Amino acid sequence: MTTPADGPETTPADATDAPFEDAADAATVATEFVDDDARERALRAGLEDFELDESDLLLLSDEWDEDGSAPAEHALPVLAVVGRPNVGKSTLVNRILGRREAVVEDTPGVTRDRVSYPAEWSGRHFMLVDTGGWEVDVAGIESKVAEQAEVAISLADAVVFVVDAQVGATASDERVVELLRRSGKPVVLCANKVDGPTGEADAAYLWALGLGEPQPVSALHGRGTGDLLDAVLDALPEHSAHGTLRPEGPRRVALVGRPNVGKSSLLNKIAGSERVVVDEVAGTTRDPVDELVEIKGIPYWFVDTAGIRRRVHQTSGADFYASLRTQAAIEKAEVSVVLVDASVPLTEQDTRVISQVVDAGRALVIAYNKWDLMDEDRRPYLEREIERDLVQVTWAPRVNVSARTGWHTDKLVRALETSLDSWDTRIPTGRLNGFLGELVAAHPHPVRGGKQPRILFATQASTRPPRFVLFATGFIEAGYRRFIERRLRETFGFEGSPISISVRVREKRRRR
Repeated sequence: MTTPADGPETTPADATDAPFEDAADAATVATEFVDDDARERALRAGLEDFELDESDLLLLSDEWDEDGSAPAEHALPVLAVVGRPNVGKSTLVNRILGRREAVVEDTPGVTRDRVSYPAEWSGRHFMLVDTGGWEVDVAGIESKVAEQAEVAISLADAVVFVVDAQVGATASDERVVELLRRSGKPVVLCANKVDGPTGEADAAYLWALGLGEPQPVSALHGRGTGDLLDAVLDALPEHSAHGTLRPEGPRRVALVGRPNVGKSSLLNKIAGSERVVVDEVAGTTRDPVDELVEIKGIPYWFVDTAGIRRRVHQTSGADFYASLRTQAAIEKAEVSVVLVDASVPLTEQDTRVISQVVDAGRALVIAYNKWDLMDEDRRPYLEREIERDLVQVTWAPRVNVSARTGWHTDKLVRALETSLDSWDTRIPTGRLNGFLGELVAAHPHPVRGGKQPRILFATQASTRPPRFVLFATGFIEAGYRRFIERRLRETFGFEGSPISISVRVREKRRRR
């Protein structure tokens, strides 16, 4: 039994062009392909004697959907939404997007990072940037949030300045106006929380800010948002001076883990800038933050996520919705890097996060962070914890890193490539059936109730993750399926990727 290479699948035509040491090697390879094709045809013919439904025939047609290449994208104009805390910026962002993307709660300071979303209005596309509340003379995490809002203004082509019309202009609002004037960016003034005609009089007072006509809006109910967006399109330039062209091809990597394990610190370190807010308080990140990062010349879309709490259903408010956004980020990603604090014992929370990634069918890399804080006495205990608690994911690559110092962060590339290659791997049908034929002959399924199920045919239904379907004459026990999965990994690799094996029991066709 030969083990396929990690590269793309080789066809018989490709095999004739490959260099061989002698003619015997070339003849051996050609014979293997012939044997695989002949075995596949014979087993397919044998299936004609069994009852097959339409889904079986579709699966056996072997028509794979190729991912079409995305059309080339252009740098979109950037619109930043700024204002002091709790004026409704994230609610307005959700209203413009037409869906609940940003985490919203009726308390100040929910949004902390600057988060970008693609948006569209009247056929024009732009990038919408939600920011944390901007305040003056603040310290701690609030000062870091304000810094991110200032960065968002500097990197925007136009700005929507949101003011609470019911409260009116405050001293903090006037300081933001000074900042906006110094930036020289086009500004659209949004008078939010105008729920009816009586509130428009309150909005008129905002003319005193000197930013032009206030646009009366109720972000919660959608009132006036169309007129606001029309004014936004007038302010946005046709060609962006600050937007970046989204390159084709980078894989999406989600950084996940329990709170305060170092996800945001790791993203800032590999990005080379203070891209997201980092604080010692657990649960700093709430909205998923995308960042294009290049490691060793290879670009990746890294997504920083909120920490997954011990019991999601027991959380409430912003933490609950942040957990939902994290689950959505995992499902949108192609590979997840689960960060584990190496300096403390593994927790049930860590294993639950890993299970969440595996259940979503995403490629997996386990990164042991804070390695610089772990003493020598801790290492043997860590190895025992891995053997005991992570026995179900021994196939996942492990990387030891330090987000604080950047130690070994470059080794993430090799682990990511390995997991993604496995996630994309497809085994030719003939080779798969040859492997199973040898396996079953050497280790047949146990006899149960006087019957022994027989595997008739096997095919790989899909990749991302690899999913295999076995046609059998009877039920294949879970233990035997795990045995097949283990041997599949030993023979074909699949390091870093979950594998799904399902069984379709089919009865022999009745003779008429």
